[in-house]
Amino acid sequence: MADDLFKALADPTRRRILDELVERNGQTLFEICARLTTKHGLGLSRQAISQHLAVLEAAGLVHTRRQGRCKFHDLDTEPLEHIVTRWLRPEAPESTP
Repeated sequence: MADDLFKALADPTRRRILDELVERNGQTLFEICARLTTKHGLGLSRQAISQHLAVLEAAGLVHTRRQGRCKFHDLDTEPLEHIVTRWLRPEAPESTP
């Protein structure tokens, strides 16, 4: 699972998608594409963005939900929190003699 997470975070486009979901969670593919085009000047196709979202979903960073005909993408930061706590554990208090 950690390998999928690092693979997902390695790509700058996927990191921008995550940034957009942090700013406004629960977006459709159309909304994500529009924001990436207008804010970041990325001219990627919907299929390309969809593939990036699939990688993020496989890593557990994005979950989808359907509401009527729309498919919404929601950010899940739990995998990141798990990785962070893996290496950044709180230091044990120093023992005094």
